[in-house]
Amino acid sequence: MTGRSTADTSSTGAGTDVGYVFANAAEPTSQRLAGLAAGLDPSSIRHLRERGVGPGWHCLEVGAGGGSIAVWLAEQVGPSGSVLATDIDTRFLEGLARPNLAIRRHDIATDPLPEAAFDLVHARLVLVHVPQRDTALQRMVRALKPGGWLVVEEPGAPVVQPEPELDPAEVPLKAHEVMEQVIAARGVDARYGRRIAGHLRELGLVDIGAEGSVSRVSGGSAAARVVQAGIARLREPILATGRITEQEFDDDLARLEDPALAWPSRLLWTTWGRRPAAQAG
Repeated sequence: MTGRSTADTSSTGAGTDVGYVFANAAEPTSQRLAGLAAGLDPSSIRHLRERGVGPGWHCLEVGAGGGSIAVWLAEQVGPSGSVLATDIDTRFLEGLARPNLAIRRHDIATDPLPEAAFDLVHARLVLVHVPQRDTALQRMVRALKPGGWLVVEEPGAPVVQPEPELDPAEVPLKAHEVMEQVIAARGVDARYGRRIAGHLRELGLVDIGAEGSVSRVSGGSAAARVVQAGIARLREPILATGRITEQEFDDDLARLEDPALAWPSRLLWTTWGRRPAAQAG
């Protein structure tokens, strides 16, 4: 994941990342992508295995980010299958291409996708950042072959807050709280994952299911580095709110390295659905 995706060979708006909160050009991006892969890949892979991905499948990875899931998919589908990995900024995907893995710049918010072309479409933490998220979801559904699976992973309600009275290690971080306010003001819908199952039903998919997960994040962990990178990226707009001082900001960044600090992760919804198979005759 990096956020907005990128999939046909055209460069309509691709690479500019205009308005994207955590733009790939930002300094902490590689840290954030590595942390996301370390923390989320095992769960993503489990859900993709459960959908049956295997040799000969043609897959689309939307918002491929650092490419870890795209590479895993390429290994699963083998030489008789293919994977198209897309992103609005492909710099972190360069060098990953192999005979059955193609890399394309594409903005899922605005650029079309080939229709009825894929056995599997997967996106993780993409739609949360896309203002035209409903349209983007429709594009992904239309890209499915009859019988094809869509798997989408997005944050959603309810948001679990730190509760020091339950666990003294759960100390709220002001910098993180203000960051949430900043990204919400910029149009990030951090509750969208809860809505996806209903949207897939409206779009005609079947065999719909969803699973929500929350984990305990410790300071210094891969997940903590994701939060740290996000806060660091938004330093100026966070401070510009006037709700936190520079000293408080720097102290919170440092505390994210402390293994004694812990907090509940944001709830992540994994939602899946299948396009009905074509009827014979």
